[in-house]
Amino acid sequence: MISRSNYSLALTLLIQMASAAMVLAPTAIAPVLLLQHQWQSNVIGLYISIVYFSAATSGVFATTMIQKLGPIRTSQIALLFSCAGLFLILNDFLLLNILGSILLGIGYGPITPASSDILVRTTPQNRFSLIFSIKQTGVPLGGALAGLLIPNLTHYKDADFAMLVLLLITLTIAWLAQSLRHELDENRSPHAPWPTVYRFFSPIRFVLSHPILSILCLCSFVFSIVQICLSSYLVTYLNVSLKWSLIAAGVGFSFAQFSGVAGRIAWSIVADKTGKPIQALLALATLMGVSCLSMLYPEVSTPEWVVYAIICIFGATAISWNGVYLAYVAQIAKTENAAQATAGCLFFTFIGVVVGPPIFGYMVIMTNNIGLCFSFLCLPLLFIALVLKKLNQTPA
Repeated sequence: MISRSNYSLALTLLIQMASAAMVLAPTAIAPVLLLQHQWQSNVIGLYISIVYFSAATSGVFATTMIQKLGPIRTSQIALLFSCAGLFLILNDFLLLNILGSILLGIGYGPITPASSDILVRTTPQNRFSLIFSIKQTGVPLGGALAGLLIPNLTHYKDADFAMLVLLLITLTIAWLAQSLRHELDENRSPHAPWPTVYRFFSPIRFVLSHPILSILCLCSFVFSIVQICLSSYLVTYLNVSLKWSLIAAGVGFSFAQFSGVAGRIAWSIVADKTGKPIQALLALATLMGVSCLSMLYPEVSTPEWVVYAIICIFGATAISWNGVYLAYVAQIAKTENAAQATAGCLFFTFIGVVVGPPIFGYMVIMTNNIGLCFSFLCLPLLFIALVLKKLNQTPA
């Protein structure tokens, strides 16, 4: 008989997968969409920015939604917003595409605070990093699902058919979530007030006023830029720069995501066993920087296995930091403030995603070299490594 905590973990994992897959699905067939609409490659970055700017806003607002509706109902509503957004992305009209991107972001923002609210109440303290990392593998698993499913379904029929299949999968997961609503939404307060402007920004004020959480906000700001640039531009890098087929590029994208899954679990085990999450984050920052520099090496003639190796190492670092990070945030904030601290920190994570891809996209246009642009990301990572090293040396 599956335990309540394990079922909650499985459900939050599925919800995270579906939400991430919908956001990343357009990037998994970006070359097709760019050609179809005759757009430049920087549109990928603009799309991601719109999505995550909306996510940053709705993520802060999620604290109140969770209080009023409960984490399960909040997650269900979020998935429905994402479904509506992806449906509008299918349209040929630019304004509807922009609206769809906004709705995707509104749906994506509340997912992590809601799942943190669930897990922090059901997870033993000594397993925080592992359980949070397993749940957060939903992001790279969702990316892997998008990388494997969407290009193949697009090749089989067309992009609209591929997106509609993903919509049906997501609606099924939202329906499954209803089975736990009575249990997990029992602490909701339907009459809790909607936030004023002051209350709206309270999660942000909370993390900025905390000496360690404020540093972690800066850390996630940079890490999120690296992660989203890898997820947004890897298919285009493989397809356009290295001349791989779209399906092969989708497989490469999935390799990076699966490596992120393995990395999240491995790094969480390291953090739990050592009890030193800051050292784990420091190691991740360092290895991420090395991975960014390694993207300079591949050429059209480079053997595929070498490229796969580079991709896997990059994925195991740039896509693997979230679980250790979120577990550490929850531990520092304590149970009663976990959702608020998560929402506040994620605001800065999402802001990194908002500003990073457009800058990266314009750098790609100026240099016409995606590998070179990846290598530039090692500079902010070096700064973060130095900050984390200093924090690690500070007495508790």
